[in-house]
Amino acid sequence: MQYQYDISVVIPLFNEEESLPELVRWIKRVMHAHEFSYEVILVDDGSTDHSWEVVTALGAEDNTVKGISFNRNYGKSAALNEGFRRCSGEVVITMDADLQDSPEEIPGLYDMIKRQKYDLVSGWKKKRFDPLSKTIPTKFFNAATRKLSGIQLHDFNCGLKAYRQLVVKSIEVHGEMHRYIPVIAKWHGFTRIGEKVVQHQERKYGSTKFGLERFVYGFLDLLSITFVSRFKKRPMHFFGTMGTIMFVVGLGITIWIILQKMIGIYQGVRVRDVVDQPMFFLALVTVVLGVQLFLAGFLAEMIAIASNKRNEYLIRDKVGHLRR
Repeated sequence: MQYQYDISVVIPLFNEEESLPELVRWIKRVMHAHEFSYEVILVDDGSTDHSWEVVTALGAEDNTVKGISFNRNYGKSAALNEGFRRCSGEVVITMDADLQDSPEEIPGLYDMIKRQKYDLVSGWKKKRFDPLSKTIPTKFFNAATRKLSGIQLHDFNCGLKAYRQLVVKSIEVHGEMHRYIPVIAKWHGFTRIGEKVVQHQERKYGSTKFGLERFVYGFLDLLSITFVSRFKKRPMHFFGTMGTIMFVVGLGITIWIILQKMIGIYQGVRVRDVVDQPMFFLALVTVVLGVQLFLAGFLAEMIAIASNKRNEYLIRDKVGHLRR
């Protein structure tokens, strides 16, 4: 298969006007030093500063720099997803726009994809320049994700990653799922996932765009991606199993109560009416819930079969020639 470039660098950004010129120059130096053919795709996620004007100027100066501007802020996942759709490189590198990810890591990441045949390589910021309020929850979520996914990475949320092109063309990233791209990739059958210790830079300009609420969202996203990765293609396995168990338990309790009543009548023992027993109503509710869960699984199965559309995001403007 012929690729247009050796490397595509996809960079989501939001209000990073100060760091962009320095970042693009740094990437250019590294690429030229190693004689890579490349493109840089800057995805402006609805910035409210002058980031898009900077991207436009950089694109006018250098045709390797391309840009996409969202009409509003959709989030990092949407920006990555759109960049993945448009990239043409054999190896795709993602990094943040705040200069905390070093372009000097690109050759090493490229080598792990090309020569060591990994599908995906995730950076590990072993030494971080973040406050404890950020690093401690991050360690917790990384440990929880390792446990649930079986992927032995130390830093799932590191923005600096490398992919074979087939990986980014096969997955879809939405919501806040960018934190769990390795899990999504594994779910699609890309199991050769590696890790590389990378340098973490102190933030030079501006301030972080993420608050403490991202850890709450991260936990919910972890539960969501765990469920989706296991049951998206077969929701009936989850809902149907739960529904069947509840239906059988409820039906069993109902039969037991009725038999108990019949035996009591046969033996001439006074027994409470079936409808006077709270257990009967609990069994009835369990049967109804079981039927509803089974029907939910059936409907989810039909939706999963019928739904095969990629998300579309409203793009305000573009710079350079980008692959559709």
